[in-house]
Amino acid sequence: MTSTTRPATLATVAAAAGVSVATVSKVLNDRGDVAPATRAMVRRLLAEHGYVPRQTRARRGATVELQLEGALCAYSAEIVMGAMQEAAASGVALVVTSTDHMADGLSWARGLVDAGRHAVITLVAEPSPAQLDVLLRAGLPVIVIDPMNVPASPVTSIGPTNFAGGMSATQHLLSLGHRRIAYLGGPAGAASNQARMHGYRAAMEAAGVPVPPDYVRTAGFCYADGLREGAALLDLPEPPTAVFAASDESALGAIQVARGRGLRIPEDLSVVGFDDTQIAAMHAPALTTVRQPLREMGAVALRTALRLAAGERIESRHLELATELVIRDSSRAA
Repeated sequence: MTSTTRPATLATVAAAAGVSVATVSKVLNDRGDVAPATRAMVRRLLAEHGYVPRQTRARRGATVELQLEGALCAYSAEIVMGAMQEAAASGVALVVTSTDHMADGLSWARGLVDAGRHAVITLVAEPSPAQLDVLLRAGLPVIVIDPMNVPASPVTSIGPTNFAGGMSATQHLLSLGHRRIAYLGGPAGAASNQARMHGYRAAMEAAGVPVPPDYVRTAGFCYADGLREGAALLDLPEPPTAVFAASDESALGAIQVARGRGLRIPEDLSVVGFDDTQIAAMHAPALTTVRQPLREMGAVALRTALRLAAGERIESRHLELATELVIRDSSRAA
């Protein structure tokens, strides 16, 4: 924290970082055209100088509702933690509720307003158009995190760079010499699954490696999906030597079924997941995976919700945060 008693300004932080005021503003507004190292440095200096945007100071005491689908899991817990940390830093309250309390009537949405909510963040995979509509009609901005399909405007959504993540996972396996690489995907109609699959196909096509039809599976993102579809892949006359799974859970399901057949990971089968939840690093062998910036997604959702609640305009209705390949022990040279 800076020792001065005056509130830190953008110029103060810009001078400390050796960048322009415009660059600091881009970082505050989650613009994508700032180098990761510069972004990290600016965020650190913002925290050290105790910078609080005027809009945030004006809305201290606001309350944001985060609606969670089902029980907390490793994936959703990281997003919720990111939103909680950002809420604490912004001086606002975050209320986490279960989808058991969701409805689609205007009286339900007005009840949220009467309870003091200023915006809603939803971790529901597919919120219904009726639910989104009544929230907007009640004057509540809505942020949807990593939806199955990007909702229509004016609802704002936040997700990872799924295509780039799928491509980097597949390129990693190709670089290890694998050519029989299968894709164990999520629900066929999910936009996130489609993007990850297209990233996989783009990498395979660029390498000149054909993809047998049976090497692309669509199911779900859960452990049981990995068990079932992993078994189907290993039952093929020419099974894959590597699997890129669309989630950490399904990747671990594929690993389990492979072990049940006496295969070694990664000696006999390399596996790459997607998410980088806590289970990825805790598993043995530790899972190579594509890291989604889950905590940052929660933090960005909270900041965006507050900006919309304050009547600000945002640059895009769909925000994508960069993914990163994390290489661990579940993948090796063919």
